[in-house]
Amino acid sequence: MNWREEYKQKLISFEEAARTIKSGDFVSMALGIGACSADMYHAILNRHEELENVRLLDTVQVRPCKLYDPDFMKGLDGRINHIPAFGMATIRKMNKAKLSDFFPATTLDAGDRIAERSSVYMVMVTPPNNQGFVNLGLTNFYTMRGIREGRARGNLRTAIAEINDQMPIIFGNNWMHISEFDYFVENSTPIPSTQRGEPSEKEKAIGQYVLELINNGDTIQMGIGGITETVISGLEGKHDLGVVTEMLPIGLAGLVEKGIVTNKKKPIHKGVTLATFCVGDQSLYEYARENPVCEFYPAEYTNDPAFIARHPNMIAINNAVMVDFSGQIVSEGMGHTQISGSGGQLDFMIGAYWSDGGKGVTLVNSSRQLPDGTLSSSIVPEFPPGSPITVPRTFADYVVTEYGVAHLKYKTRRERARALIAVAHPDLRGELEASLKKNYFPNS
Repeated sequence: MNWREEYKQKLISFEEAARTIKSGDFVSMALGIGACSADMYHAILNRHEELENVRLLDTVQVRPCKLYDPDFMKGLDGRINHIPAFGMATIRKMNKAKLSDFFPATTLDAGDRIAERSSVYMVMVTPPNNQGFVNLGLTNFYTMRGIREGRARGNLRTAIAEINDQMPIIFGNNWMHISEFDYFVENSTPIPSTQRGEPSEKEKAIGQYVLELINNGDTIQMGIGGITETVISGLEGKHDLGVVTEMLPIGLAGLVEKGIVTNKKKPIHKGVTLATFCVGDQSLYEYARENPVCEFYPAEYTNDPAFIARHPNMIAINNAVMVDFSGQIVSEGMGHTQISGSGGQLDFMIGAYWSDGGKGVTLVNSSRQLPDGTLSSSIVPEFPPGSPITVPRTFADYVVTEYGVAHLKYKTRRERARALIAVAHPDLRGELEASLKKNYFPNS
C-alpha cells in the first residue's frame, strides 16, 4: 500500500475520532497552536453522557471552547475533566472554580510524562507532502516523544492528526510520517494569533534594566509575557545576538533584518534560530514559514540544560509572580491557586547557570494592587502556603524589578534579602526590613 492509499483509509470525521475515546482514557492534546480545533474538543465533549473518568490534558490554551467554561464543565465533572500542564489566562476561571486539575512538568520532561500517561494523543499538523510526511508546524514540543515513546511503552493506543492546510511548514526536526498516526481528520481553520500589547511604564522600566545585562554576541531566551516582549522591542543597537529559546519571540523578523540577531556567534546551529513552539502574530508566522534560518526541534532537545549550557553568555529571561528573601522563585501560582506552569523556566535557568558567562534573569513587578487598593509586595519574606516553587534558590541569579537589579548568585541568605528589599516597592521596604530583622537576626 502506498502512503496515499493509507492516508485515505485512515481519514475519518470528528464524530468518528471522538468515538475512539473510551471511559478511563487519558487524552493528551499537543501544545498551543498544535492542539486540535474547538470542533474536535466539542465532538469529544458531546459524548459526556456515555463516558466516565476521561481526563483531557492540554497546554497553552489558544482556541476558546466549552472545555474552559466552568458553567458547562461543572455538569461534566467525573465524566470528562480538564487537566492543564502549562496554563494560560484562558483557564483561570476554571482554576478559580477548582474544576481543572494540574499536571506538573517542565518543558524538558513533558514528553516523558505525556508518553507515560496518554492512551490517546491528538495534534494539528500540515497536509502530507509528496513523501507522505506531515509537518508539526508551529508546535513541536512533546508531540514526537509523546507518540513514539507512548507506543514503545505500550501506553498509547491511538494517535489522531487534524490536518489543517493553514498550518505553516516550519523546518528542523519537525516532520512525522503518516504511518505514525492511526487516523486523520481534515479541517481548514485559521491559525490563532496574538499581538504585542503596549508596555506599561513598569514594564518599560524593567525592560531597560534587563537591556543593560545583554551584551553584543550573547545568546538569549525569552519567556512569555509583556515584560520580555518589551525587552525584545528595545534591543536596538545590539548586534550579533543568538537565539536558543522555547518560544519563538514576536519581533524576531525585525531583529534579524536589522542585524541584531544573526546567530553567527553560537557554537551550535550557527546562523539558525532554535525554538520548539510559537504563538505570535501573522508576521511572525510568515517569517518562520519554510525559513532555513528558523528551525523547530523537540523540547527535550531545545530545553536540555546541558545543551543550553554549551552556549557561552546564555541569557535566560523569564517572568515571576513572587520572589522570597532567600531567592526562591514562584512563577506558577499563589497559594493553592494555579496560574500557569513552570514551562521551560527552570530548564533555561539551570542552562544559563552552567553557561560560561551566562545569566539567569527573573523579571517581576515589585508589587501588585489588591482589590481594596492597597499594595502587596512581590518580594516577600515567605510565600503563602501551597505556593509552587518554580526555581529553587540554588539557581537564583538576577532578579529585576522596576526599581533595579538584585544579583543573588554569590550572596548569603541575609545578603540576598537586603539586595531584594533594595529593589522592592519603596512604600513596602519598611515592613520588609522589619521582617528581615525579626526572622534572620537574633532578637535583642
